[in-house]
Amino acid sequence: MLDDACRTAQQAADALGIAVGQIAKSIIFRRKSDESAVLVITSGDKRVDEKKVDALVGKTGRADADFVKSRTGFTIGGVSPVGHLTPPVVLIDRELFRFEEIWAAAGHPHAVFQLRPHDLEKLTGAPVADVV
Repeated sequence: MLDDACRTAQQAADALGIAVGQIAKSIIFRRKSDESAVLVITSGDKRVDEKKVDALVGKTGRADADFVKSRTGFTIGGVSPVGHLTPPVVLIDRELFRFEEIWAAAGHPHAVFQLRPHDLEKLTGAPVADVV
């Protein structure tokens, strides 16, 4: 548990004293064909390329706060990569594998947990892809 809410990767990295790239950001998109949540877990120092995501999972759009909360059970800023209400389509950014250890949100803006990129791959069963 962190003392302050960390709603951005930079805030979390600063609070933990680590590189911003070690933060595993959970970005939720809305797949247009079936309204499924698409979770892209990316490195905190990278920006998701929506065209690359769309090429892998079909056309997506932005997910608003209500969609994120209803599909994941989490509020934006604390979306964990695991433990969602409804299992999302998941992609893991290969850039996370630059690091031995990474940190992810644990369901609340004050909560994080440490793991290795390979652990994340095992926990989610998701493919590793070029999404940035």
